[in-house]
Amino acid sequence: MRNSDACFIGIDIGTQGERAILADVRGNVLGSREESFPLSAQSREEQSPVAWWETCCRLLQQLLADVTGKADLRQVKAIAVTSTSGTIVPIDSNYQPLHNALMYSDGRQAAAGKACREAALAYNPNGYTAFNASSGLAKMLWFVQQYPHKAAQLYKFIHAADFITGRLCGRYNTTDLTNALKSGYDVGQQCWPAYIWQQLPLQRSWLQDVVPSGTPLGNLHPALAAAWGLPAQVPVVAGMTDGCASQIASGAVKPGDWNTTIGTTLVIKGVTTAPVHDPEGRLYSHRHPEGYWMPGGASNTGADWVTRYFRENLVALETQAAALIPTPYLSWPLLQEGERFPFIAPQARGFEAPGLTPAQRFAAGMEGVAYIERYAYDVIRGLSGEPVKAVYTAGGGSNSATWLTIRSNVLNLPLYKMKEVTGAMGAAILAASKTCFSNIMEAAAAMTQPEKQVQPAPALAAAYEQNYQAFIQTLKQKGYLPDQAYA
Repeated sequence: MRNSDACFIGIDIGTQGERAILADVRGNVLGSREESFPLSAQSREEQSPVAWWETCCRLLQQLLADVTGKADLRQVKAIAVTSTSGTIVPIDSNYQPLHNALMYSDGRQAAAGKACREAALAYNPNGYTAFNASSGLAKMLWFVQQYPHKAAQLYKFIHAADFITGRLCGRYNTTDLTNALKSGYDVGQQCWPAYIWQQLPLQRSWLQDVVPSGTPLGNLHPALAAAWGLPAQVPVVAGMTDGCASQIASGAVKPGDWNTTIGTTLVIKGVTTAPVHDPEGRLYSHRHPEGYWMPGGASNTGADWVTRYFRENLVALETQAAALIPTPYLSWPLLQEGERFPFIAPQARGFEAPGLTPAQRFAAGMEGVAYIERYAYDVIRGLSGEPVKAVYTAGGGSNSATWLTIRSNVLNLPLYKMKEVTGAMGAAILAASKTCFSNIMEAAAAMTQPEKQVQPAPALAAAYEQNYQAFIQTLKQKGYLPDQAYA
């Protein structure tokens, strides 16, 4: 019988800060602590892993002190860590950093990314090939080129989550499938492809062992357990990238489940039974902890236009927009030049009908983002051959009831919004997945709490189907989509 008092620690190391939570087996957050990092141009290139660890220790001490008397710390059953994808830490044989962490957002590795991409396309074209400056493998190559004297002292290249996991349990030589992907690991063949050390100036010994996310790696160091008032044996499990952890927290963990996060950009991630091969490179697939696939892509379209144009009077605009939908206006609120997903069009520019009132612009902008989201799911269905059964949603855009209504009817699918959708919550669910539950699906079903569900209405969905087709025709007329586009 499952322990109904069990609870789990999730830790998320982000670019801008760090968060730790304690969640119980039903998904209730018993306590949470977070701390922001000072941001600068330098911190987007490099950050101190030691500072991450010091922050982690402070947060856990504060968090566990907060819940003393409210939660039984003897029931803490596991810990997991999530962090940014593509961030790399070179360590020596004493597990000390040889250099600051090279952040995924560090753009200095563009040439190295191109070299990695060319080698992958030539020698492992069926594996991951979409290397660029943000990829872990590019960071490794750049480091050995820039710091050959430090490379001589290398024990391993590890990922951001792995550094904290290692400090917690002492195991640094193992990473998970999601973090390993952008470091060149072939998640289909379940191996490191030989071109990494045969065609690039890297060594096989520098690469970690790879296991599914959630795999127990070892127990929390006894000294840490004693200092924090935790049991003598608390498993620390293999972590996950922050994007995948947020997907887990959203509840999108079964084949046919998809997650759309609308923040500054629109990010879509889901679960399929087979890998999705996209010849255009719009989608790439992580490996699900249970062997399925987790394809995803990120658009340049999102909710940044809301912040730029409608920061004031959002409550009033929301009410007014609800009375206007469906609007007859076609709008695409793309602020930057070019789109990358669900179609690649570097020449693309946003557009809107002239002479609209603020409420009309606001409503039409929300519809335009929903049309881009719908086209993304049309592309996904076409590439995967698998149905999209439900969409789970997160991000600031999911806080608008009107936008949820628009999106559900444009997609003609139910939308589900969970109560807690942070990366730290995803880490807590991951911690539970193989220590308290049989798998990640069971853990997510028990620990995600629905906050809102929206169902499409037949008449509104039919009206939006016509408007969506008109939107797609507009994109074709502007040359952004080919005539044989999915819609």
